Order: sequence, then C-alpha cells, then structure tokens
Amino acid sequence: MLTLREVTSEFWEYRLDKPIGGSGVKQIDIIVVHLHGDRDGKSFNGMGFSYVLGGGGRIAHEAATILLDRFVRGQTIEHPIRLWHQISASFNRLGKGPNNIALAAIDVAAWDIYARSLAMPLGLAMGGASSRAVPIYGSGAFYAGQTPDDAAAAATRHVRNGYRAVKPRAAGAPSDRDLLKAVAAVLPGDTQMFVDANEKCDLVAAHSLLRLAADYNIAFVEEPLPANNLAGYRTLAASAPVPIAFGEHSQGTDALAPFMLDRLCAVVQPDLAMMGGLTDCLKLCAWAEQTNTSVSPHFLPALFVHLAHASPAVRWLEDFPTIEPLFETPMTIKDGLVAPVTQPGQPPGHGIVWTSGARETYRVA
Repeated sequence: MLTLREVTSEFWEYRLDKPIGGSGVKQIDIIVVHLHGDRDGKSFNGMGFSYVLGGGGRIAHEAATILLDRFVRGQTIEHPIRLWHQISASFNRLGKGPNNIALAAIDVAAWDIYARSLAMPLGLAMGGASSRAVPIYGSGAFYAGQTPDDAAAAATRHVRNGYRAVKPRAAGAPSDRDLLKAVAAVLPGDTQMFVDANEKCDLVAAHSLLRLAADYNIAFVEEPLPANNLAGYRTLAASAPVPIAFGEHSQGTDALAPFMLDRLCAVVQPDLAMMGGLTDCLKLCAWAEQTNTSVSPHFLPALFVHLAHASPAVRWLEDFPTIEPLFETPMTIKDGLVAPVTQPGQPPGHGIVWTSGARETYRVA
C-alpha cells in the first residue's frame, strides 16, 4: 500500500491565443495535483490534472484543496478505485459540480503514483493490454462560424497527416450544407467524417442536421441537442438516420447510463473533468462493452490512450489540442493510429510531463 506524505494542489490560468472549437473557448483553468508517498521503503510521485474550459475554475481548485486535506493527506491508499469511491461518496449531500472536477485531478494523480509504484505504464496498471494501437481523428483547426473553404483546408491538413477521420463543427443552420459538402469533397474514400453540433440545435434543427448528415455518409453527429434534454434525445433517436454521439457535458456514468441503456446514442464521449477522473471512465467503458456502445473520449488522447489499452470499448481518440501545448512529450501517431504506450521501455504512470516553464508561467495559486 502507498502512504501519502505530501499532497499539493495548484491553480493555473491558461489563456489561448485565439478561440478554439465549436464553443469558442478562450481560457482554460487547470487544477494540478501532486502526490508524494512511499511504498515498501521506496518513494514515488504522482501528478494529476483537471480543468474548466472557459474559465471559472477557482471553485474547483478550492474543492481539490479541501478534498486532499480531508481524504488524502497522510493516508494510506490501497487502490485508486477505492480512494475514488471514498471521495465521491462524500458528494451525496453536496452534489458533484466543482467537486467532480476536483476529484478528477486527484484521481489522475492517484492512478499515476499507483502505476509508478508498480513500475508499470498506466494502461497496464489499469488492467489493459500491451500492444493496441488506437485510431485518432482530427478535430483541431475546426471552429464555429468557419467558412466552407477554411473547413476544407483544415480537413486536407488532417488527411495529409494520416488521420482516418475528421470532425468539422456544424451550426444547426442552412449554411451547414455548404460546409459539409466542401469537407466531403476533399476526403478520400477511406476517411470518415464526424460532425459536432456543440448543443446548438433545437429539435427541429437537430432533425434537419441528421438528415443532412445522412446525405454525406457522416459516421456520427455529436451533441445535436443540449445535454440536459433527455426527452429531446429520445424523440431524436427514434428516427435518427445516422448515429448520435453524446457525453462530454455529463457528470458521471450515472448520468450517461440512460443514453446507453435506451440506445439514445451510439457513441459516448466522456470528459475527464466532468467524469471525475479515470476511475468513472473505466466504469463507463464496462457499461459500454455491455451495451455495445463505442467510447470516444473528449480530447486528451495522450492520457486516454491508457484507457484505450484498458478497454476495447474505446474505438477512437480525439486530437483537439487544448492543454496539450503544455505537455512536454508529444504522442507518436503513425498512419492515423496512436502508438501503444504500454510496451517495454515506456515510462511508468501516465507519462505526461509539463513543458519547461509552464508552471512558472501559468500558476496563479
């Protein structure tokens, strides 16, 4: 067992040079957790992180500090899953909200130090296989309000880089036809297209977008409706001509379970921060395996490749650079596949290291 001697949490503000994605994110607040402990006389460190897209993350940092003092500092942990359950059970009267975002950073750090103490890459410590390469799709360089020509140029760059699928952003408006037509025109026959509506549609616009997607053989439409519109998704799924993807705004497997059980989505997209870390993502993957639902996590492929090693339900990873410019070591991508990170010679833990100077530049608390 690991005895945790030192625990810290930090708050970083990362302002972007320009808005990104369909939501136009301009700032990302990052909660960073460090754990230091010992096992059998040997010392180990673990690093975890979480984030709030768009800012407003100070409350999650405060929650992380409180949770570390209450559940982690000076404690002996048997396994990250057990720690996750101990902490998440305390949300019964408080609700998830910022607590779940804080828990995500603690959970990732716990998995990292646990895997390091076993001298294993995280994917193996989570029970995964050692040789699986995972397909990745190009999502970066697409944004809200993009012209058809710009979207086609972005798709062309992704194809040249070997990606096997791309995901432009839709507006839920008549202009979507020209954009999808332009992107489809530059894609080779073996390259798929997904479309992200970023919760922009009402039910009428969502029906129209799905019919349009069918015209261009689109593999799935992501978030055609707001995440809290369960009734709308039931109506939409009953006659959807293409698969629906969903999940990045949902806090936990319990919120996503109805969508999988009732076949309201064919692809589920867990977000690390919203899920409260990797532990609940593992649980979600088990549900997905039983319901034959594909899992495609929300960005962070350098971390989620470990989840892909642990579960065959993970079918795609998303390349949508958000905090990745702050990572020291880039992923290895070849022929549209993320190379295995669990083979001999790979570092223990998740292997993510911040770039030199990132902490000094972005830390504010």
